[in-house]
Amino acid sequence: MTRVRLRAEIESLPPYRQGKPADAASFKLSSNENPFDPLPSVRDSIDLDSFNRYPDALASTLRSRLADRYGVTPDEVHIGSGSVAIIAQLLAAAVQHGDEVVYSWRSFEAYPLLAVVAGAVSVRVPNLPDHRHDLDAMAAAITERTRLVFVCSPNNPTGSIVTQAEFDDFMAKVPPTVLVALDEAYIEFCRDPDVVDGIASLRRYPNLVVLRTFSKAYGLAGLRVGYAVGPDYVLDAVRSTAIPLSVTLQAEQAAIASLDHEGELLERVDRIARLRDDLWRALVDLGWDVPQPHGNFVWLPTGDRTEEIAALLDRHGLITRPFHPDGIRVSIGEPASVDRLLTALGEVA
Repeated sequence: MTRVRLRAEIESLPPYRQGKPADAASFKLSSNENPFDPLPSVRDSIDLDSFNRYPDALASTLRSRLADRYGVTPDEVHIGSGSVAIIAQLLAAAVQHGDEVVYSWRSFEAYPLLAVVAGAVSVRVPNLPDHRHDLDAMAAAITERTRLVFVCSPNNPTGSIVTQAEFDDFMAKVPPTVLVALDEAYIEFCRDPDVVDGIASLRRYPNLVVLRTFSKAYGLAGLRVGYAVGPDYVLDAVRSTAIPLSVTLQAEQAAIASLDHEGELLERVDRIARLRDDLWRALVDLGWDVPQPHGNFVWLPTGDRTEEIAALLDRHGLITRPFHPDGIRVSIGEPASVDRLLTALGEVA
């Protein structure tokens, strides 16, 4: 059969595959979702009678709300259908074919995929042995062809953080013409007072954009709404690359309601963080060398046993996210899932 001609680098990419869905006997711990049901107050805020109308293309009400929250102008806020969509838009705005994108590895799996789609050259900088970003090596990897650098804190999937002191030292080495995207999708779960504060850092670094999301802590993963805060001219370019009308009215309404009821939602985040810390200490007691987690997941550095241990967890009704050949990411789910996880991992020598 004659085939149409496609981009060779795209055909070589593995397609994104979600973890398999959970059945009644399983726990889905593969997608870093919030395990709590939506708040009734958030659910009731959604207008179900306007599907026939297009949304506000700029999600102006939510932009203004976030601008007031962070002390910036609405033009310094951009709303996207999840922070991953904004990553793609940043790449489209900043990168031409052959330009370089620097990021730590292992980190968010979308970075290399979307970099290839944008025509960029990926520059992967290996994590340190303790699974943290090697920021010195990342700074050294920047060349005159580098256009964008991703820093992920807390890092997905290893759960490590970048401290404010580390970030300040790193930014001092980054040329002011290179854009840095600080991906803080899991920042609400972090309890370390030394973690980098992206929003506060914006006042010091004019080449910085901060990415955040309502998918994780706020439990809106299925509605797809994230945001970026940064220089207005950068976000104007990002808005030019966005697919119009991709953020629905219902997603915007749910995000605003989530901010209205933030205290109740963050109580849930506190419960997840406490359960995460209890799980980490229990894993250490079992003999696992697990980095301290700061998101809503833990990282099991299983190396060449990744496939074997993922299969074991699957037999115990635990759907996790293996990243061959490095390790397994396990989301914090219901308390019963943690008990089952510890039972399963207790079988591993």
